[in-house]
Amino acid sequence: MIFPNGPECFPSGMRIATDGEMRDLGRRLAKILRAGDLVILAGPLGAGKTTLVQGIGEGLGVRGPVTSPTFVIARVHPVLSGAGPALVHADAYRLGSISEVDDLDLDTDATAAVTVVEWGTGLAEGLAEDRLEISIQPDLTSEVRTVQLNGYGVRWNGLLADV
Repeated sequence: MIFPNGPECFPSGMRIATDGEMRDLGRRLAKILRAGDLVILAGPLGAGKTTLVQGIGEGLGVRGPVTSPTFVIARVHPVLSGAGPALVHADAYRLGSISEVDDLDLDTDATAAVTVVEWGTGLAEGLAEDRLEISIQPDLTSEVRTVQLNGYGVRWNGLLADV
């Protein structure tokens, strides 16, 4: 990974070269995620969204395996031990409207879990006032992906820079 601001900072844009680095980023993010957090992931097919969530799941210590929930829409991964939050991993790829996201009742688990929604842009923002949006864009000529992190709301005000 290339960290222009040093290894302990989440710069606004990072270049990730391997799946292992994407999982490492997920594990780093897990250290600051807490129950009630909403993370919305955007990027094309194969960009590394599920790979990032696998790292988040490892970092949270949840029961796995964490796999793409495309055909089941949402999976709940309870924490293996301790009092940490569960992981709700949802995929909005096949959903066509905000009302279909509401029908999933993801907000019922929101206070006790970290909720990560792949393909959630334009659909999942209403699940929480504060959210972390992550965009993953592959480079057209290599395996490198550019990851952008954007926090919204009081919860994320300055948090990414302080890590």
